Amino acid sequence: MNIGINGYEAAVPRFGYDSKTGLPNRVGSSEFSYQLIVNLFEVDRKNNYFIYLPVFPTNDMPKPNEKWKYIVFNQKLWTLLGLSKKLFENKNKLDVFFAQTHYLSLLGRVPSVLLILDVSYLKFPQLFKKKDLYMLKIWGGYSIRKANRIITISNSSKNDIIKEYKVDSEKVTVVYPGVKSEIRNPKSETNSKFKMQNSKSIKEKFGIEKDYILFVGTLQPRKNIVKLVEAFAKLNQQTLQLVIVGKKGWQYEEILEAPRKFGVKERVLFIHNAADEDLPDLYKNAKMFVLPSLYEGFGIPVLEAMNWGCPVITSNVSSLPEAGGNAALYVNPNNVEDIAEKMQKLLNDSKLCEELIAKGKKQVEKFSWEKSARQTLAVLEEVVHPVR
Repeated sequence: MNIGINGYEAAVPRFGYDSKTGLPNRVGSSEFSYQLIVNLFEVDRKNNYFIYLPVFPTNDMPKPNEKWKYIVFNQKLWTLLGLSKKLFENKNKLDVFFAQTHYLSLLGRVPSVLLILDVSYLKFPQLFKKKDLYMLKIWGGYSIRKANRIITISNSSKNDIIKEYKVDSEKVTVVYPGVKSEIRNPKSETNSKFKMQNSKSIKEKFGIEKDYILFVGTLQPRKNIVKLVEAFAKLNQQTLQLVIVGKKGWQYEEILEAPRKFGVKERVLFIHNAADEDLPDLYKNAKMFVLPSLYEGFGIPVLEAMNWGCPVITSNVSSLPEAGGNAALYVNPNNVEDIAEKMQKLLNDSKLCEELIAKGKKQVEKFSWEKSARQTLAVLEEVVHPVR
């Protein structure tokens, strides 16, 4: 079987490159795309792969061989024009094409599988640029209807796709994400002794001066960070900081202004330059991790926090209960009092924290990128060899 993949998201960083490693800063769809490519390379030695890219593959992507080839070309409107032309030329060469972006090429005649992380643009259109919103609605809608199969990352997103686009439920398959391979299997490293050994270095590196509550995610309105800051202010605990880790996304000005607005400017720390290697220590040494998002396709940071022994508070909406299972405390993301109350509850109850940490370890075991890759491969094979 000859499989084509649009590898654009894996190779082209939205947030630039890490200054130390030179590798892309991958989050969200970029991380998902990258992990699927890497793990498909690991689990499938039978089929032939052709990865289409607008730039040369980064050093952390699989090395080419006789069954794994990169097709690199550069053209304006890369997916719309360049990839469409390439796929039309290769229509007799490929058995199936996996589009890891929201869009299919317009000229392709190859059976296709489309990756859709979520439909947040329909839920919160005001948070998107008009140009992006137009493309997602028109071209994205066309792609969803044209694709032979759709992969999404939660049952919540699957239900949204079926509802919004009236597609058959059999057409949409849920493939849960995993946890970044470089921070898996912490074993005993989440105990208090390990935290004491590492807390000093991570605090010194980023200027963290006190015990802290942690948030990890792109700075954008959908993450509901302003309400998190307001809830933190209600705790009125001078010996506690709120550490917000994430790149600046869009419409982030109100987020950066929120600490001053709610009178906690001196106790809220924004970290925009944390590398992947910093995240384990940041999770391990936090009093808790809080993700009060209004909507998530899945919410990978929830699993990352659990993986590193950090108790989790997250929203009771969209896919987040799927990610957290019975291992998190849930809040109404629109209720500041509820968020503050749950944070205070964890601060006061060490036994509850220990229970959540133990449950979190079991919850994380349900997810792996290898499993994600095998499920994705099964969908690709079903398109080429449908079960009758």
